[in-house]
Amino acid sequence: MITKARWGDASTLLAKAGVQEDTSYYGQFTAPDEKAALTACMRVQAAWAANDADAFAEVFTDNGSLLMQDNQLVSREEIREYMAQGFAGGLKGARVKGWPIEVRFLSEDVAMVVTEGGIIMAGETDIASENLIRATWVIVRQPDGQVRLVSHQSSPVKS
Repeated sequence: MITKARWGDASTLLAKAGVQEDTSYYGQFTAPDEKAALTACMRVQAAWAANDADAFAEVFTDNGSLLMQDNQLVSREEIREYMAQGFAGGLKGARVKGWPIEVRFLSEDVAMVVTEGGIIMAGETDIASENLIRATWVIVRQPDGQVRLVSHQSSPVKS
């Protein structure tokens, strides 16, 4: 039985955002709506790879929330400003790598995703153990079909 994707086609969503699809990212989460929800995560990774604060912030809703270390950011503009400063400073050349470990739909239009991964600092080739995190993402399908991030929170994983 083929199920119609309510959230849209992941390949199309990523192409509209100018992001190359990495089909290996989906792992075990290959249902059409799971893949579509995970496009928010892939867009964030692409923005980090480009050190592009505008692209990073565009993944969020206008009132999106980002908890980054001790900084609670509560709007797309605060997120954009914070990431612009980071990409111009200590995060210059950094990128993130992650993978989903849980995808759960809380309603037809809301998904919760848990990922594991972390920041790869400039000049490094892998995630240093002190940079390993687990993150919770709350992702929404908006009435216009956009898949956006409402909230992202990460916590260090202690080894």
